[in-house]
Amino acid sequence: MAKNIEEEFIEEDTQKGKYLTFVLGNESYGIGIEYVTEIIGILPITEVPELPVFIRGIVNLRGRIIPVMDMRLRFKKDFVNYNERTCIIVVDIRENSVGLIVDQVSEVTNIVDEDIVDQPMLSSGVTNQYIKSIGKVGTDVKLLLDCDKLLTHHEYDMITKVGE
Repeated sequence: MAKNIEEEFIEEDTQKGKYLTFVLGNESYGIGIEYVTEIIGILPITEVPELPVFIRGIVNLRGRIIPVMDMRLRFKKDFVNYNERTCIIVVDIRENSVGLIVDQVSEVTNIVDEDIVDQPMLSSGVTNQYIKSIGKVGTDVKLLLDCDKLLTHHEYDMITKVGE
């Protein structure tokens, strides 16, 4: 059933400023809730040859084949064995589902525009392509991700062909 304009506006408005936060090591990250479709525990992963090392493989999620990306490896951190807190955050990136493997999901938090700052450039003039902005939550800092930039167009094309 199609939503009318008013329903879409209300849905977008209720998601504005809401972020699913998660942890990788000692760092806290956030993803706009509008990208998140579900959070699941770690599932058996089938490796697929010739994919980038951070793409761990594919999982069968209730009959849907979804590529999964280890966010530690994507951010060039050391691999850590998965445990009971390890989760897969299923997000929609450019109309396809991708699983993001994270150490632990924290909570859904509201971050108002006044508490969000553009990411600073490093002294070399380089910005981090994955980080859209930085959110201040009390005394904590959350690195807010740009989901659309987690995969290059080439990487995206590679993994979407896997699920076909």
